[in-house]
Amino acid sequence: MLRTRFRTPAIAALLALASAPLAAIEPFTADYGAQYMGMQADGRMTLAPAGDNRWKYSLEVTGAGARLAQSTVFEATGGQWRPLSGNDSQGGESGLAAMLVKKRSVNATYDWDSGKATWDGDVKPDRRGPVKLQAGDVDGMLMNLALVRDFKAGKPLSYRLVEDGRVKRQAFRPAGTEDISVAGKTRKATKVTWKDDNRSITAWIVDDLPVPARILQQRDGRDHIDLQLKSLH
Repeated sequence: MLRTRFRTPAIAALLALASAPLAAIEPFTADYGAQYMGMQADGRMTLAPAGDNRWKYSLEVTGAGARLAQSTVFEATGGQWRPLSGNDSQGGESGLAAMLVKKRSVNATYDWDSGKATWDGDVKPDRRGPVKLQAGDVDGMLMNLALVRDFKAGKPLSYRLVEDGRVKRQAFRPAGTEDISVAGKTRKATKVTWKDDNRSITAWIVDDLPVPARILQQRDGRDHIDLQLKSLH
């Protein structure tokens, strides 16, 4: 889910996993207001068909001279979603962002025929893989979609995240309900959270929305990226 990126190196965190019928997948565009490393920005998530039971899920956050972009192409087949490829890039292009946000671009390949994931680009040699894949594995972007889907289905919110040459287990837990503003309307949302020693992700899930209404990533107790849904179309 959303990192200096939108997953957890986590946005990320947000949003191939378990059983979801293909009919449950619908394209959308979601516009977010964003706070990124203390800078005001705009975010856009899109889900679009990519042919042959494949979908492309993308996030772009821009503002104050910074740009963050993440995408994953995944396959919906046999009742499962599984990642095929991904890109994660960020950079400060002007102003203060040029000093605060280091340029970085990483490509991921999930080869299910060989059962291995590999990475190239701005990644350390020991993080290039290969990493052995298992059924149900997700990347950070795909976890955003899986999180909402599984919450609504009453399934455990536990994921095997395969990203940046590593495997991490992430389990989200309910943290109560809260009123949240979406497109000028007050909606009831359920909060779910994940935490480790110095990082956390909180997502606000609204019943009839396919993506979190809000995603907050924190590092060392400070807000890192905060996305709040403005419109969905």
